[in-house]
Formats: sequence, structure tokens, C-alpha cells
Amino acid sequence: MRAAALGLALRALWALALSSLSNTLAVNNSGRWWGIINVASSTNLLTDSKNVQLVLDPSLQLLSRKQRKLIRQNPGILHSVSSGLLTAIKECKWQFRNRRWNCPTSQGPNIFGKIVNRGCRETAFIFAITSAGVTHSVARSCSEGSIESCTCDYRRRGPGGPDWHWGGCSDNIDFGRLFGREFVDSSEKGRDLRFLMNLHNNEAGRMTVFSEMRQECKCHGMSGSCTVRTCWMRLPTFRAVGDVLKDRFDGASRVIYGNKGSNRASRVELHHLEPENPAHKPPSPHDLVYFEKSPNFCTYSGKTGTAGTAGRFCNSSSPGLDGCELLCCGRGYRTRTQRVTERCNCTFHWCCHVSCLNCTNTQVLHECL
Repeated sequence: MRAAALGLALRALWALALSSLSNTLAVNNSGRWWGIINVASSTNLLTDSKNVQLVLDPSLQLLSRKQRKLIRQNPGILHSVSSGLLTAIKECKWQFRNRRWNCPTSQGPNIFGKIVNRGCRETAFIFAITSAGVTHSVARSCSEGSIESCTCDYRRRGPGGPDWHWGGCSDNIDFGRLFGREFVDSSEKGRDLRFLMNLHNNEAGRMTVFSEMRQECKCHGMSGSCTVRTCWMRLPTFRAVGDVLKDRFDGASRVIYGNKGSNRASRVELHHLEPENPAHKPPSPHDLVYFEKSPNFCTYSGKTGTAGTAGRFCNSSSPGLDGCELLCCGRGYRTRTQRVTERCNCTFHWCCHVSCLNCTNTQVLHECL
């Protein structure tokens, strides 16, 4: 019993030491590419006569050399990456709209702020959702013909069942996952706990998009009958991806740095993630992982980069996370009313005009102190 307790204590101290060391290092380049959401525009691209994106301007230094090479090798893909990142940010904000941490972003190069330099659950979600956003957007852009180096996934062909066959244009999830792994993971350097955590959560995001792929079919037959169906694989909505990742955020696994201690093991096998609690099973590739407790999001802290919940609107009648008691962290709230004028009772007139009335309503707002 004493030996087991000593072993647990040593493992906890080892994880704490690694965490402290990571926090004292200079700011790393993890997620630096996220900054392209604020600078990627037509001024950062050279185009050919067909207006196809070809070369990334050297002034866009937020990308690594490998990432810039991937952009040059895949004309049209920069717009897809930026679009996927924007979708991921919007989804992050929607999923956490009623939480104390509501996925705040800024206009600078450090989009998500200091939270990305930590190893908490929120960090895990950011890496997973942005990785998923790139994979989802690139896979969809391939099937839409927006990227020169990829097309639809035509590998599924021929009969698939007694009354249906493969056809149509399947979203190219394999290209999306491969490009996402090469592009997103290339910004991670090192072999420490943070490195392993970020890579794991990046892959969890991509795996979620892949596992949520669904089969869609179209009927063919006389007089609209469904004698034969043509089917293809379609990406899930990104809301579905966000919902799954949010569930995995709530059930994320706390991990420590594992070392097999074998000279015969490869470098990848030698360093791995283990559950902090030995009684728990190891995290699966779909799970989100973290290694430190989340900061207090109730009050402003320049050290941790948290904005606090003062000024946030809450629901006075809700006992949930969006309720004033929890969201305001027990500080109380103020109530005020405001009059809002909106268009209403709109009518379409042939052809082609829409007329609306202006309706004024009084809203009661509750704001955290």
C-alpha cells in the first residue's frame, strides 16, 4: 500500500513539474496560424487570370514554412482554411454562450488569448474545434471544386446493397483529414505534456468529423418510385460536430505524461498520455484530454487572461449555467428595461416587393454585477 501511494505521489509531482515548466517557457507557436482569420484576405493572395488563389504573400508570417508550402501546393485552399476557422470560432461561441467562459476572441494575432497557453478543458476544446473546422471545410471544398488539388471522393463505386448503389459526389473526408493533420499539427513542436495534449485534441476534432459522416441517397424510378437509390457519403453539419465535441468537453479525461521506459519502444510509443487516476481507462482517440484545472472565470485576471462575467446578461428564472446565480458567481445582478424596434408582419407583394411594419417591444435584461 505504501509503495502504491508513493508511486501515485511521484507521478503527480512529475505531472506538476512538467506543467510548471511548460508555463514558464516562452510563448510557443501552438495555434499561431489561427491569426490568419484577421489577416487572410484578397490582399494576401496572388491570383492567376482565372482568379484562383495561388500563392500566399510572404507578409503573412503567421504560418510556418511547412504551412505556407501546403498553401502553395493546393491552390484555393487558403480560403477554405480561413472559412473553416471562422466556422469553428462561431461554433465555439455558440456552444459556450451560457457558460462563464464563453469562448472570447480578440482581433490580434492571439485570437483566443492566454487560455491556449494552459492545459485545461477549454484549451482542449479550442484545439479540437479548430482542427475539426479545417477538416470539415477542406473536405466540403473538395467536393465543391474550390480546391485544384482534390475533387469528390469517387472511390465508392458499384453496388452497395440489393436496391442501391454508390454514386454521386461524396465529400472528400480523407483529403480533409490528411491536409488537416499536415497543416494544423505542424505548428506543434516538442515532446512535453502540452505537445501530446494538443496533438491528441487536434486528432479528436478530425475523428469527430469523420465518425459523424452520414450516407445520403436519391431515389430513381418510374413516376417517382424508389426502385433504385444512388447513395454517397455526406459531411455532418458543423453544429452536429460542435454538439459531440461539447459532450466530450464535459467528459474530458485528465491525463499525465507517461513514459514506458523501454529503449526498444519508438519515440512515439515512448512518450504517451496516461489517465491521472490509474483506475480510469486510457483516453480513446475520440476523447478530449487536459492536464490542469480550469482557471476561475468569475473575475478579471490579466495573468490568466480571463475577462470575468461582469456585464454578462443572465436568465433570472433559470437554475442552470445561464442562470444569474451561477453565471454571476453569486455577486448579484442589476435589472433594466429597453425598448427594441424590429420589423414585423412582413408581406410579400407580387412582384417583387416586401412590406413590413415596425413593432416596438419592451425587453427586461438582467446584467451581472
